[in-house]
Amino acid sequence: MIGLWDTSGNEVVKALAAERRSAGGVASGMALTLIVVVDEKRVREAEAAATIAAAAHPCRLLVVVRSDIERDRTRLDAEIVVGGRLGPCEAVVTRMYGRLALHAESVVMPLLVPDVPVVTWWHGDPPAEIATDFLGVVADRRITDAGQAADPIAALRQRARDYAPGDTDLAWTRITLWRTLVAGAFDTTEARVTEATVVAPRTDPTAALMSGWLASRLGIVPQWEHTDEFPRMREVQLRCANGDQLTLTRDDSMATFRRTGQEDRRLPLVRRPLGDELAEELRRLDADQVYAEALGAAGGLTGLDQRPAQRVHVWKDPAEAQRAEAGVTAHTGTSAGH
Repeated sequence: MIGLWDTSGNEVVKALAAERRSAGGVASGMALTLIVVVDEKRVREAEAAATIAAAAHPCRLLVVVRSDIERDRTRLDAEIVVGGRLGPCEAVVTRMYGRLALHAESVVMPLLVPDVPVVTWWHGDPPAEIATDFLGVVADRRITDAGQAADPIAALRQRARDYAPGDTDLAWTRITLWRTLVAGAFDTTEARVTEATVVAPRTDPTAALMSGWLASRLGIVPQWEHTDEFPRMREVQLRCANGDQLTLTRDDSMATFRRTGQEDRRLPLVRRPLGDELAEELRRLDADQVYAEALGAAGGLTGLDQRPAQRVHVWKDPAEAQRAEAGVTAHTGTSAGH
């Protein structure tokens, strides 16, 4: 590992090149560049997930930690790891302070692997509009996680409003096994589904996307039965035109599948580590049309997959926005005092 403190983007590029030469074959065969935008307190968690994903998708990992944008003096610290603790990838962990944090692309762009796809993953709150973050605009795929938001359902609706082909969310990834088991139930029947119910907490984004998926695939409006007894989606119920009822109920790492006229079956339904979820999303680098349709149905929008795939960068200074908001608050307080 190489540590560079109070350095420059040019020095980081040169140090990475030197480390690649000394590592030899370990640094070859990069399939993509993975940009991770994360807060300082969650860097290790993001690194652990990226290490698992890199085992299946060798990549150059660029971790961007933005800190203290109000700081008078800009500063760049960097760690460079090739192979080693982060597995079969080249990793550059950058910590940007002051105004440099608003221009992370000036450091990141020279570090992208030439001629391979770019994926940006926000391990935390993404921008409300991804076009305001150049690291999202430059990416071929963009991964968010509504489950980390204070209001996950509102976050999903915002993702629908801001959607462009190439976007995805880890809440969608978390229902891959659910969707596989539900779809597999129709391998032996052609009965039409007339009703559906999803049992889950009212704040569960996976339930919202499951409902959206069922709506977009089956042309029905599923009912959402809220429950506070379980921390995440508990059950999916389907009722068919021929009178059959199919129920998939989660119980820890297993699920019970019930169907009219058949014996109950126990099936695996394991919640996977974050790294496995990330690795799944890195398997495909094209737009996910099925996700777009499910997200649109969950957010009450249509035609998401028909939107332009490219975004145009919109400059936004969060420091100015914070100062403006503080000014409005102070003015309101003064007016109230009068």
